[in-house]
Amino acid sequence: MVALKPSDFHPKNFGLPHAEPFVFVDTVDGTRSGEWARCSVCFGADRDFFRGHFPGNPIVPGVILTEALAQTAGIAAGSGSGAMRRFLLSAIRSMKFKRAVLPGELVSLEAAKRGEMAGLFQFETVARVNGEVVAEGQIVLTETGL
Repeated sequence: MVALKPSDFHPKNFGLPHAEPFVFVDTVDGTRSGEWARCSVCFGADRDFFRGHFPGNPIVPGVILTEALAQTAGIAAGSGSGAMRRFLLSAIRSMKFKRAVLPGELVSLEAAKRGEMAGLFQFETVARVNGEVVAEGQIVLTETGL
């Protein structure tokens, strides 16, 4: 049996092409290639966006949480394929935010493929904090040669 290190679960190892400061997934907690991924992120209070969103009452911006879900969907779409696959965010559908996410909260991110047609991949996504749904919606990705 091979012992796994925390670095083995880094999103880069699962094909996420993003680089700092635009990586919004800390670890890949589980995945089934082309079907689903479960990731996690903890937005530390030192993140730059908290300085302006909102001063004195910082919360994770909904667009950042949505991007974290899109990155999770990209990992689900391309993980384990052997080749480096790239995806672009094409659509955000029915994204709902149930409550604000605060600095330091551990967010569980999930994306499950619901369909594929003409190069479009649709994922059902959900973000949870301590089991409570904080955001959910559909993410559509397009595979690209970029």
